[in-house]
Amino acid sequence: MEKRRLGRIGHETSVLVYGAAALGGVTQEVADASLEQALAAGINHLDTAASYGDAELRMGPTVERVRDQVFLATKSAERRADGAWRELNRSLELLHTDHIDLWQVHAVCDLPELDKVFAPGGAIEAFVRAKDEGIVSYIGITGHTEQAPVVHAEALRRYDFDSVLTPVNYHLYTADDEFRANFDVLYELVQDRDVALRTIKAIARKPWVGDRELATWYEPFTDAEDIRAAMSWVLGTFPYIAGLATAGETTLLGKAIAAEANRMDVAEAADHLARVDDYTTIFV
Repeated sequence: MEKRRLGRIGHETSVLVYGAAALGGVTQEVADASLEQALAAGINHLDTAASYGDAELRMGPTVERVRDQVFLATKSAERRADGAWRELNRSLELLHTDHIDLWQVHAVCDLPELDKVFAPGGAIEAFVRAKDEGIVSYIGITGHTEQAPVVHAEALRRYDFDSVLTPVNYHLYTADDEFRANFDVLYELVQDRDVALRTIKAIARKPWVGDRELATWYEPFTDAEDIRAAMSWVLGTFPYIAGLATAGETTLLGKAIAAEANRMDVAEAADHLARVDDYTTIFV
């Protein structure tokens, strides 16, 4: 699997980042098998969150076994320092480790939410403390909406985050002029600062209509060629992106691994995606 430098963090990360939201509601047996599939394919970067149901609990046995072989990231959506600190200690216990490589302020999707993080007594104080005490090595920020690139660019002006996790895919970037302009600003900023950039929602197709058939909160591509095109486009269009997070559904991991191993060139991927019916933004 291709590896890319994770900004100034320096880790040579697999371009597929294991998205552990997939483990939020599965059995231990399913979790163990999914993580083993990822590790066997060369994925060396695991990304989870305290808010992902039982994900950290399910990851603990594998993390303990391979801790020195993987880059481990988790997140807290708490907005107060005391709450974030409690969540960090719970994450350490569940993940069977005494340190986190990357701890991220999670789901910062608009400017009022960013203001909460930086308010007196806000979560950023816990993040800085954890880094100062050596419990975490790096601090990041994440977000999920079409406004995330704007919010994350502003976050970098307020604090020198080591990593950004933000959404981008073919439809968002090519069909929404405002999103494209905002993403371009963020993309240039992270390169200027040597900040790690990872992305999400590469294979998101549209919002769910009716009953959800998979664990993802959006309807993803499930056809192998659609997934191959979607991932190829993101990784080929933006070479500074160090990795894209796999979808929150264990049954799609094998298709993502296969797609990464046999990527299309950007022009072929764009042509394929332009012809996909019923492809739209997931942010409604």
